[in-house]
Amino acid sequence: MSRSNIVVPAAKEAMNKFKMEAANEVGVTLKQGYNGDLTSKQAGSIGGQMVKKMIESYENSVK
Repeated sequence: MSRSNIVVPAAKEAMNKFKMEAANEVGVTLKQGYNGDLTSKQAGSIGGQMVKKMIESYENSVK
């Protein structure tokens, strides 16, 4: 199974929205569809922001 496959298909739109929000927060402009022109630094900053927000969400839910 590819790492980019979403286990719950209904979550795809929510994940796309989450990715767009994270990109906006770190100042990276994403377009709908293919974004293969991003640098590794830009893509990494988006992923890092997403992980940071997921950890914060988890920590807030266990308080």
